[in-house]
Amino acid sequence: MRLRWIGYLLVGVIAAGASGFAAFELSPWPRVLLLRYAFEKSASEQNRTLEKYVPDNIVELRDQRYGASADALLDAYFPSEADKAGKLLPTIVWIHGGAFVAGSKSALGPYLKILSARGYAVMGVDYSLAPSAIYPTPVFEANEALSYLINNATRLHIDANKLFLAGDSAGSQIAAQLAAVIADPTYAAALRVAPAIDRAALKGVVLFCGVYDLSSLNRSGDFKNFLRTVMWAYFGRRDGADDPRFDEFSVNKHMTAQFPPTFVSVGNADPLAPQSVMIADAIRARGVAVDELFFPGDHDPPLPHEFQFNLDREAGREALERLSAFLRQHAS
Repeated sequence: MRLRWIGYLLVGVIAAGASGFAAFELSPWPRVLLLRYAFEKSASEQNRTLEKYVPDNIVELRDQRYGASADALLDAYFPSEADKAGKLLPTIVWIHGGAFVAGSKSALGPYLKILSARGYAVMGVDYSLAPSAIYPTPVFEANEALSYLINNATRLHIDANKLFLAGDSAGSQIAAQLAAVIADPTYAAALRVAPAIDRAALKGVVLFCGVYDLSSLNRSGDFKNFLRTVMWAYFGRRDGADDPRFDEFSVNKHMTAQFPPTFVSVGNADPLAPQSVMIADAIRARGVAVDELFFPGDHDPPLPHEFQFNLDREAGREALERLSAFLRQHAS
């Protein structure tokens, strides 16, 4: 009898394993859920290390609804002095990372408060995640968020003539693509987006650790499966090698001389480091000012993806100071 039950158990385990394998091959969801767990754990640890740097003179307004989607929410931060004086401030609109499938504005809260204390209104923007929403939904939603911010500028202490788009990782690509849409009517028409703001209002773009050209990504090693999951989820196709949307997504191919001044940075140990060098070169080739913070390949300690959020390290502090200098220069 015992042997019979062991047999039943083995059959059940094998069946469950086969079912689990099939699930991973038929849908990106199983791997996406694992990625979300990893991102949430990392964000929680990141925020704990940042808390000691967060000032206490920041007003925050959470979960401001900018659109109809369940995820169309943003958080607003501004110095309490500006709130008391009714002052309008240069404004940073930051789009979070998470490989298009994970992440949230709350993961950025401490860092955005640190930026706000330096004299800015800062907006952390959520957007619909893949695979529930596919490309280019986040670009549309980020543009919708800009429209909301312009319509609520006084209440949120926003100087609508001094806006910066910023992002990290996936959010960096979304920010860059939206900036290209705002800068180029032809590109905007191709994406069927009516920009929410005029190009003159967009004073600069901040890009950390992003991906900007799918055709040049290194798809070897452990990174290969990660990319396969993300691209399957974001574009809705398991094999999208011939998908024309890839060229549209690859924003480095859509730079014009009207693209805003840009700050670009990435860690030396980030697998996406070549992407940041590429976008900086593409922007500069159009005659646009680029401030870049890159590190030599042998920098020690190695700087991973999203290094800028670690203010316990000198490189993270340097990135914050360089970013602040860029913002001051172009907000004046």
